[in-house]
Amino acid sequence: QVQFVESGGGLVQAGGSLGLSCAASGSAFSTWAIAWYRQAPGKQRGVVASISSSGWTNYADYVKGRFTISRDNAKNTVYLQKNSLKPEDTAVYYCNFPPQGGVRSWGQGTQVTVSS
Repeated sequence: QVQFVESGGGLVQAGGSLGLSCAASGSAFSTWAIAWYRQAPGKQRGVVASISSSGWTNYADYVKGRFTISRDNAKNTVYLQKNSLKPEDTAVYYCNFPPQGGVRSWGQGTQVTVSS
């Protein structure tokens, strides 16, 4: 069973940067597309960015130019580098398969808090 473990969250001031990591179990990691999601208090969880097995990336409009998703297949890890953070980026961040790939069980997520 695939498991996702997110890490790297924390408290940062607006305008700052933070890097998140997503470690996934499974020998077929290099063939998977992976997405980062986030859920702010009182809001639905939504896709922030995704990366295909070949490295193609997609971003939600509100993070384009600020967030960068990347992957290291040798480490079974996907990263999300976040720059120019805004208070509205405050949320719990999760990784999983993209919605069209069939979401699996959610990990505990990692909390990101951006202070103004």
